[in-house]
Amino acid sequence: MTIDELSDYGMDRMADDEISGFLSSQSVGVLGLPTENVPVIRPLFFWYDGESQIYFLYVIGPESKKEDLSDRADAARFLVYNVDTPFMWTSVLLTGPISDVPESEREQVQDAMEMQWRPDLFERAGTSETTKLYQLQIEDQVGIAHRGLPPAFDTDSSETQSE
Repeated sequence: MTIDELSDYGMDRMADDEISGFLSSQSVGVLGLPTENVPVIRPLFFWYDGESQIYFLYVIGPESKKEDLSDRADAARFLVYNVDTPFMWTSVLLTGPISDVPESEREQVQDAMEMQWRPDLFERAGTSETTKLYQLQIEDQVGIAHRGLPPAFDTDSSETQSE
């Protein structure tokens, strides 16, 4: 079934402004990078610039698979979601090219980044380990949300009480 066909069950396609608001309120998602076989998937903290870019700070070791795959990828996907209950959830899928932020732009981007929350590990590693800043240019975005009980479940409580 398509998203539009599922609207009868409480699922709706999100408008661009809803997607932007949702991304601005989140800080964790799942990055999918292509490989020859199956995609490599990594949970990541991110910062959304409010327009068309998602930024990731990688802590890089001597042999970073995430760095290598990001450098070789023409495009990547990033999924951001929030689930409150089985009937109240939001999911946004972003697709676009991923690239490292040039060193000349890195300080400006990092100054603008306002990550809402990230583990202390990343704070400490950012000052003592090698890090690299990546950006995903959003070329395609799809957002869906389920905002309550499906119509079949939504009954008038006065009818239920009178039976």
